[in-house]
Amino acid sequence: MKYCALASGSNGNCYYIADAEDAILIDVGINAKHVELRMANLGIVPSTIKAIFITHEHTDHIRGLAVFCRRYQIPVYMTAGSYRGSRLQLPENLLHIIRRDEEIEVGSLTICGIPKYHDAQEPCSFWVSNGEINIGVLTDIGRICDNVKHVIRQADVLLLEANYDEGLLDTGSYPFFLKNRIRNGWGHLSNHIALETVLEYRGPRLRHLILGHLSGQNNKVELVRQTFAPHCGKIKLSVATRYQETELFDSQILLPQLTTKIVVRQIAYQASFVFPE
Repeated sequence: MKYCALASGSNGNCYYIADAEDAILIDVGINAKHVELRMANLGIVPSTIKAIFITHEHTDHIRGLAVFCRRYQIPVYMTAGSYRGSRLQLPENLLHIIRRDEEIEVGSLTICGIPKYHDAQEPCSFWVSNGEINIGVLTDIGRICDNVKHVIRQADVLLLEANYDEGLLDTGSYPFFLKNRIRNGWGHLSNHIALETVLEYRGPRLRHLILGHLSGQNNKVELVRQTFAPHCGKIKLSVATRYQETELFDSQILLPQLTTKIVVRQIAYQASFVFPE
């Protein structure tokens, strides 16, 4: 499998995952022109994208969606609440309304929605697998629920948000209500909580940890690296930023030792996903 972050941060998010000819995007939160430019930098052809999955309706996850999906006639999968909250008018032939815990097959890929806590309407994260490699994309996580724990335990590749440094948030210029919104259990994960979560719940399969969705004002790439690097050992550590795409990672190079196949349907339903109120 190949995967990358085309953009990751509080101003825009877009993630690419592919298995041979089967490719998807999770979120299109930067404008379509920048998606195309960043894809071109990595040799990705936009017309090869077979589906787009949307985590929720906030602007930094849907900014370029309408233009991009129309331009390349790509099916879009999102919950009814996310679509309603987005106020977008997508073509009926491209829009697919899904449940938050639904499994969708796109060629060799199985994509499973992961219900989560976030201040949006019917938000979900996504788990993507080809039966051998499991990739979890967990951003906009208000708190650590059983769903998040389950994905971390089973992931070979984990993209996890490390949104803010607690000290920078406390001393920063954000008004109190916004600071409270970020850390009230419905907003985002701090560096410290993200690290504690990885250390407690990572499984033996984890080989690549990508930290993303960094705040522009309340976090720094150097802080994230300093926080996580001493604890990664043989796990590859990457930080995705808002400024440019990551490299296009290849699981055959990063994860050569993984041979055990996983049946995603069994993993998903054994998790007994909790639906946040």
